[in-house]
Amino acid sequence: MLDIYHHLWILAAALLLDALVGDPPWLWRRLPHPVVLAGRLIGGLDRRLNHDGDAPARRRAAGIAATLLLVLLAGGIGWVLSALLRALPFGWLLEIVIAAIFLAQRSLHDHVAAVAASCELEGLEGGRRAVSMIVGRDPQSLDLAGVCRAAIESDAENYSDGVFAPAFWFALLGLPGILVYKAVNTADSMVGHRTARHEAFGWASARLDDLLNLVPARLCGALLALAAPFGGGRIGAAWRAMLGDAPKHRSPNAGWPEAAMAGGLGLALAGPRQYHGTVVPDSWMGDGGRAEATPRDNRRALAVTSGAGVMLVLVTVAIALIL
Repeated sequence: MLDIYHHLWILAAALLLDALVGDPPWLWRRLPHPVVLAGRLIGGLDRRLNHDGDAPARRRAAGIAATLLLVLLAGGIGWVLSALLRALPFGWLLEIVIAAIFLAQRSLHDHVAAVAASCELEGLEGGRRAVSMIVGRDPQSLDLAGVCRAAIESDAENYSDGVFAPAFWFALLGLPGILVYKAVNTADSMVGHRTARHEAFGWASARLDDLLNLVPARLCGALLALAAPFGGGRIGAAWRAMLGDAPKHRSPNAGWPEAAMAGGLGLALAGPRQYHGTVVPDSWMGDGGRAEATPRDNRRALAVTSGAGVMLVLVTVAIALIL
């Protein structure tokens, strides 16, 4: 209980620090970001263990071993850091900074805001260029409404796995929890795809990422529903869309924050989209809502996630005070 109490106060401060400062470009131009280092390790494991000529069962076993190694390494580093910081007189200050590094509120806000600004100032081509920085779908296949929908979907989904889920695991387990979550989430983004090369090798990281996001995604959807009025939306509509549409999403987790955002803002999000020339069928979230999203809707979505950020800090502090 004392550990969770400590984690909650550190988390509240880290959320505030990340919202105010974000990832300083001057720092990460000089030093590799920890997520970049994790990506290099994952890429190296992929090259060394995932051989094109191997049978699927062998590639799956190699992927399980790679994921286990990643979890043990990230958890071990987190445990050692926690022990060292507890021994230092003002180690809690460094712990706040380290936790903030693994949160992405400010970065996400800036990238989504850049899409809205580019659409307003440069039109469709500017919007396509800006949205290509945050989504994997083919930007040239998107019209202006598609660009705006993609940015809003990214805002909702990435708030869940870039802010809420890391915060959730830090609150429970401290630095080991947030480091393991970010390592697994990074592995899923790199190798957890249903492609010929990665379907077997990335199976373990994809399934573990699904498991680690199972509770946070649903809690995040509820938070975004409650925050809908910050963007001029309705809590009831967000809640109904989340409960009705989230289970239709091809991802077991991404539909919860997306559907809550769609329903709250009266939009239709998700639906069929194109990746690398292939159309991926997907159900609409907020079915019956308006599909013609605009840059103004991007800013409404940002108001929702910003409001959710304020609420998350307040809830974190309230729970810490109760404990």
